[in-house]
Amino acid sequence: MKSIKFILIFTILTLLVSCDKKSKDETAKIEYQCPMKCEGEKVYSKKGTCPVCEMDLRLLSKASKKVLSTEISEESIFNLTSSWNTEEGKTITLKELKGKTLVMVMVYTTCKAACPRLTGDMRNIEQKIPAEYKDDVQFVFISIDPENDTPEKLKQFAVDNYIDGEQWTFLQGTESNVREFANVLAVKYKQISPLDFSHSNIISVFNPGGELVHQQEGLGVDNKETIAKIIETVNQ
Repeated sequence: MKSIKFILIFTILTLLVSCDKKSKDETAKIEYQCPMKCEGEKVYSKKGTCPVCEMDLRLLSKASKKVLSTEISEESIFNLTSSWNTEEGKTITLKELKGKTLVMVMVYTTCKAACPRLTGDMRNIEQKIPAEYKDDVQFVFISIDPENDTPEKLKQFAVDNYIDGEQWTFLQGTESNVREFANVLAVKYKQISPLDFSHSNIISVFNPGGELVHQQEGLGVDNKETIAKIIETVNQ
């Protein structure tokens, strides 16, 4: 009889310890970070203020903590195996952008008409996204003039347009890679002189799995629907 009581007591204590550990583990998952990232990627387990800039720490987006499926749907742009050069001189595949909501546009750096306005539209979208969602969104520019838009020129374009932060990525591919990707986005473009192209004015939103979920067409259009879709996609 004593042995049975001992087993019951031991079992109850084990369960209590297990529950307590689970509770502590769940609490540990709640993390706060300085919105200005004064201390880099450092996080805190409790609310408070940044010891550097004294701004309130913000709760890290739950979406950034999601475990993404390793599967890729047939509609995903991550099925494309093409390689791209970034403005930082790195070579990547589109699959390396997986995990964030992607906002993409196709432009070229010598454009004097539509592209500056498209760039302004992208910057305006980024500015309107609430701070708690910004870390889960990546803005991607793909050049339709890969012969002239070298990584160095793309970098200078980013600096000149005040879009040189970590949330901005610029890609240079081959002619065939660019044409393939333009077909995916339904972007039409045509070279009309050595440094001039006619092209569609489309901003596209992809979910973290690389599936197209929204497109904004035109220049200087109302972007409320686009902002709402980005936030909705981050929260999924």
